[in-house]
Amino acid sequence: MSCVGTDLSTSPAAGPLASDPLDESSSAEMSKSCDGALAQAFKFLGKRWNGVILGTLTNGSSGFAELKRNVQGISDSVLSERLSELQQAGLITRSVVPGPPLSVSYELSDTGNALIPAMHALSTWASENFPRDTDHYSSEESS
Repeated sequence: MSCVGTDLSTSPAAGPLASDPLDESSSAEMSKSCDGALAQAFKFLGKRWNGVILGTLTNGSSGFAELKRNVQGISDSVLSERLSELQQAGLITRSVVPGPPLSVSYELSDTGNALIPAMHALSTWASENFPRDTDHYSSEESS
């Protein structure tokens, strides 16, 4: 899970070159590219609003209007789009309770709940390393 100096000889993707004892240079080489799984996670979680929505849902299930209030600056259409993406990715579940009135709520799935420790660690890191008086996030556009 590292983006720094992945040893190709221990990487499952390294293939037969890494296990060739006659080619010592291949086992000594280090890849400086980011781990594919980590890059994929950041590509999805780094998409505007996804992390904030997931972080909001760590506090429990929420309806659409409650999420809209708690994720300040997001438009209805973008919130709807992101909730659909998160549901398709298996990170949240959508529950519909027949009405009247019809009630829809969103909550973290088991896969989404598995992210909580990593999100807490990232939050702690951000609190320790980013000044509190600058809020770069809220100054960006809503989409």
